Parts: sequence; C-alpha cells; structure tokens
Amino acid sequence: MRRRHVLTTLAATAASALAGCGFRLAAPPSYPFRSIALVGFAPGSPLAADLRRALAGRVEVKEVPAEAEVVLQALVDRRERSAAATTAAGQVRELQLRLLATVRADTPAGRALMPPVALRLVRELSTTEAATLAKTAEEAEIFREMQDDVVAQLLRRLAALPV
Repeated sequence: MRRRHVLTTLAATAASALAGCGFRLAAPPSYPFRSIALVGFAPGSPLAADLRRALAGRVEVKEVPAEAEVVLQALVDRRERSAAATTAAGQVRELQLRLLATVRADTPAGRALMPPVALRLVRELSTTEAATLAKTAEEAEIFREMQDDVVAQLLRRLAALPV
C-alpha cells in the first residue's frame, strides 16, 4: 500500500513538472492555404510522393497550378552517391550519400511566397564487398531517412508561408 502511494506521488510530480515546463506533444502543422500544386518534380519522384502523402488530409493537392493557392516548384530533386574512401587496391570502403532539394513557393500569378530554398543532406556509409546486400539495404534506409528529414523541413516552411 505504501509503495503504491509513493509511485502515485512520483507520477503526479512528474506529470506536473512536464505540464509546468510547457511540454506538449507535437501537433501537425496548420497551413495558411487550402490548396497546393507540386510542379517541377521528376515523374515518380519519391520526394513528391512523400510530400503528397504528408499534405493529404490537411490541404488539397491540385494537379493544375492555376487552381491552387500555392505552387511549390522543385528546382532540384536529386540523390547522389560517391566514393569517399578507397583502399590501395581501389576497393570502396566508404560512400558519401547526398540528397539535394531546392524548392520555391509562389502564387499561381507568380508572386514569390518563399525564395528558392536549398536543402542538402550528406551522410557517410562504410561498406565492404562481403556485405553488399546488407549495405544496399542500409543505403536505401539512409536515403529514406534523409528524405523524411527534407519533407519535415519543407512542411515547416510551408506552414510559415505569408499567404
């Protein structure tokens, strides 16, 4: 009985401390516009697909830019990989993975809402020939995490647009 009382007191203290510091769960951003068009992305772009998915249910994603309140234009949407370190025999030991995205937001009439924003994420990946399959899967996962980061950054910027 005493132990239960101590645990209840500790839980109440922790809850009041969290409430007192202003802690609250992150809520999805609200956008100052009701519709958006995504243009300039390559057909089948994973970044465009993730943006559509993230915006779905919050704003309407239009196919025709003239029908949208905001036009998000991709200027650069590229994934790159290069050898960062090799052995004396020429075998790759470390890869550098880069995700580059540059976007801008305008009204359909051409008024700039957000100047071009360049997002560049770089990660290093050690590799060996013995674990090629596992490293290929790890590379895909790293690109997926970088893309999630880019999408989150873009969503925050879209939520702050002066529409």
